[in-house]
Amino acid sequence: QVQLVESGGGLVQAGGSLRLSCAASRSIFSFNTMGWYRQAPGKQRELVTDITTGGSTNYADFVKGRFTISRDNARNTVYLQMNSLLPEDTAVYYCNAVAQYGQKYYYWGQGTQVTVSS
Repeated sequence: QVQLVESGGGLVQAGGSLRLSCAASRSIFSFNTMGWYRQAPGKQRELVTDITTGGSTNYADFVKGRFTISRDNARNTVYLQMNSLLPEDTAVYYCNAVAQYGQKYYYWGQGTQVTVSS
């Protein structure tokens, strides 16, 4: 059973920064992609960013230039550096991993709350 454990959420003022971490229970090389989603109250879960095994990244338009995803293969950990935070970034942030062995398998962390005050 794969476990993804997020950490690093919290309360920050607008314009501030936070770094989220997602530690996987097995080698992150076993996943085709890893990424971060978020869900604000009353809204659907949305993709923030993801990164492939090869290091290719993809960002939602609303975080481009502010957020950066990275991976530490030795620590089996993916990070999300969030700068210039806005109140509308307030949400629960979820780590996601996708593995493909014929069919796709999706794994989720438990989520970490990020609250940005104005």
